[in-house]
Parts: sequence; structure tokens; C-alpha cells
Amino acid sequence: MKTKHFINSLLMIFLLSMFSGISQEKSAQMYWIHEDHVKPSMVGEYEAVSKELVAACKKHSVEDAKWITLASDNFNYIYVGEIDKMGDLDENIFAGLYEKMGKEAFSGLFDRMDKCYSDHVDYIITLDKDLSYQPSGIDQMPEGKYYRNNVRYFVTPENYDKGYEIAKKYKKLFSEKGSKMYYRVYRSGFGAEGTFFMVAIAAESPEAYERMSADNNKLLGEAGAKLNQELMGIISKMDEMQGWMRTDLSYMGN
Repeated sequence: MKTKHFINSLLMIFLLSMFSGISQEKSAQMYWIHEDHVKPSMVGEYEAVSKELVAACKKHSVEDAKWITLASDNFNYIYVGEIDKMGDLDENIFAGLYEKMGKEAFSGLFDRMDKCYSDHVDYIITLDKDLSYQPSGIDQMPEGKYYRNNVRYFVTPENYDKGYEIAKKYKKLFSEKGSKMYYRVYRSGFGAEGTFFMVAIAAESPEAYERMSADNNKLLGEAGAKLNQELMGIISKMDEMQGWMRTDLSYMGN
């Protein structure tokens, strides 16, 4: 996670996103995403360095850098942080850490991390609270539910509005049926690979997710099956990602 590249890329993405129609209305929240595609043979070293970074931030009471981390089953480490306004990315979020650690220690930490991954990408997504179904309130880290099943539904530009309307129908159906499968919907932003709606579902474990999914399919019944056919008719592709939220690799301040 090269700091200079990391911060400059995020700043550029954010500035350009101002022209891409990303909304900042109250019902939405933008997030920056940074993904490191870690070499399987280097996972142990990568996680060790990541924990050192978190420990350093805690030791020096870093205030500007906050993120949560998702480790996927395919060795991608995904860092997520909020963006509230353009000024949030005007400064290097690790500037304070750099000053307190010193150049040699700081650079050495990130040099070790850089050797562990084959590629990294930066992009923006927007949490759409109006499309999300979480009756107890929007929460990215529900207690005890650290397993994640995230599905991206890709649409072509001409089908974007249809996708949005189908997402609204899903929320309405889940609400009417009183579904216990809660989810959050994110919309792709600048820098993302294609145009998609991502549905993120939290569970205690893969087994708990499968049971919850099966129960939900029964609950939604024919109406759910019909809506799923409508969705399949407008998407260009879909992909699924499983993983775990890693509190030990996350930093939300002291």
C-alpha cells in the first residue's frame, strides 16, 4: 500500500468523481476503496506488516487515518474509509505517523508491504441507504457478524435505471415479508471496474449465511423468484466475493 501512490490516487479519484455524478445526498455515503492483491505466498508477511501499521497508528494516536479491512478468500485485502467532503483527501492521512515514526522506520514498513502484493487498485463506491435493507439501522460492522458475502450486479448504462428500480422492488418485498436477511447496497463510482450495484450481506459464518439464504428464498417464494428473473434479464454479468472483516487489520482511532 504505497502511501504516496495511495493518497495521490485517492485524491485524483475524488476530484474526478465530482464530475461523474456521484451523489452526496443524506441518503448516501461515499467511501474510498483501496485493494491490495496479495501474493498467496506472502499473506503471512503482509498481515504481519499490516498489524504493525495498525499498532503504530495506535501508539502514536493517529487521528487522520481510519479504515476497516476486509480480507477476501482470494487473497485481496480491501481497505474502506469514509469520504464526507473534498477536503478529506487534501492531505496525506499518514503525515502525522510519518513525522512520529521517522522517515526510515515509516518507509521501511511500507517497503516491506509493497513486496507482498502483485497489484493494487483504488476506486470509489457509494452506500445507498434508500436501497439498503437493515431495519435496525445501517451498520457496516454488526456485532458478531464478520463474515461477508458480497455480490456485484453489473449493468450497462442503458439498464442502470432499471437496476435501480429493481433494487427498490427488492427492498419493498423484503420489508413486506419481514425478511431477516439484512443487506446494504453500494453503487459503483469513479475508478470502479464497470457499473454495478453491490449487495453486501453479513453473517456469523459461511454456514450461517447459507442457512439464512435458504430460509429467505422460502420466505420470498414465487414473488422473489419472479423478481430474480427480472434482475437476471437486465444485468450484463455478476460476481461473488466471500471474506471476513478483520478488526485486527482495521484502525478506527484510539
